[in-house]
Amino acid sequence: MIVVAEDHDDIRYVLKRSLERAGHRVVAAADGATALAAVREHRPDLVVTDVDMPHMTGLDLCRAIRADDDLRHIPVVVASGSLIPGDGLAEDAGASATLLKPFAPAQLLALISRLLPPRVTSES
Repeated sequence: MIVVAEDHDDIRYVLKRSLERAGHRVVAAADGATALAAVREHRPDLVVTDVDMPHMTGLDLCRAIRADDDLRHIPVVVASGSLIPGDGLAEDAGASATLLKPFAPAQLLALISRLLPPRVTSES
């Protein structure tokens, strides 16, 4: 399962739909505080977060996840249009990876596949 934190409705919809089409279960949140509550409740395999959001920024969300012993192992992808290449803010907050907007869904899916362990499929 993946938690997506994005305050723009259209971008959140595209992210959620792209991830679901790739076979992931997704919980979408419109702000960082709601996303943190979802992370605590669902213990996702990965978090994708925007940086500039109301109530809690994506960087603060990342710091909160890293500060929690039960959550700190969860990979966090910071997807942002406000960071510039080489900007260390996301890395300093504990992000596992940064994806600069605009990006294609395929770029996000490729990044996620590198961060998540391969899914085990049962074959008879």
